[in-house]
Amino acid sequence: MGSCGIGAALLELRRDLALTSDQVLSEFHAAEDRQAVRNEVFGLLALDSFRIDATILDKTKTVPYLAADPLRFYKEAWYLHFKYVGPKIAGPKDELLVVASSLEVSRKKSVLAHAVRDVVEQIVRTSVWATAFWPAQADPCLQVADYATWAIQRKYERDDTRSYELIRGKVATEFEPFLFGPTTYY
Repeated sequence: MGSCGIGAALLELRRDLALTSDQVLSEFHAAEDRQAVRNEVFGLLALDSFRIDATILDKTKTVPYLAADPLRFYKEAWYLHFKYVGPKIAGPKDELLVVASSLEVSRKKSVLAHAVRDVVEQIVRTSVWATAFWPAQADPCLQVADYATWAIQRKYERDDTRSYELIRGKVATEFEPFLFGPTTYY
């Protein structure tokens, strides 16, 4: 059984911040946290051993039928990500738990949960796998994913690599399936 040691470290950091400062947080969320908190979280991330695989989709190169349907776009993003990353991280004898952050809207939640399960079923070749949809507050490893995606997004959208540089050694892949597409739709 695998673990998320960095998740335990984040819970401990949250407790420490509550005891030693005015930072009483229900979760870590990179876009909303103060810079001092982000510094602490990225400091922890830099020390731990984990792998980041990112799939970067240029929205301006997204075909109109996908751009018009956010749920279909989400499933396509999961499909592209797992088609590229799945064989690199999970073999036939591995156990795989895919956890995605849940949404508040129950119709969307149900559709997205089905989409992720469908993609995993199509791509992953492990004999034991499951998908879960938990609020980010419930799983500190989802908060790690939030911080990683925030840093990567800032690198690509703002050319701001300060946070990315702190996790660069954890980034195993940055897959850009739309990179060489010649058509920009908007």
